[in-house]
Amino acid sequence: MDPIGLAMSLHRALEAGESGSALRRFFTADAVTVEHPNLVKPPGARSSAEEMIANSEKGAELLSSQKYDVHSAVVSGSTAILRPTWTGVLRDGRQLVAHIAQFVDTRDGLISAIETFDCYEPF
Repeated sequence: MDPIGLAMSLHRALEAGESGSALRRFFTADAVTVEHPNLVKPPGARSSAEEMIANSEKGAELLSSQKYDVHSAVVSGSTAILRPTWTGVLRDGRQLVAHIAQFVDTRDGLISAIETFDCYEPF
């Protein structure tokens, strides 16, 4: 699968409510995620594949739904560069919106790294 298709498949799985071990099929064993500082994680974060899986379960507990609207996407080598708007609805009905620049590195048909710059709208 091409890098954009792989990134979009991950987005669709998250939108469908998948979390935890169900997401392993998208990632290399040594995958990492880098989140640059933002309103939700002011210091930013770096997570291993195992931490990503655990974090997805925590997110699923907090959210009743989430959606990725990808406005543009390009490929550079094995990297998909996407510009999505993410909308998450918390279980209490409040909505979070983030405008994102996302870089998804792939290797052997799997995601090896995700780097995100998340700009959240005011809560």
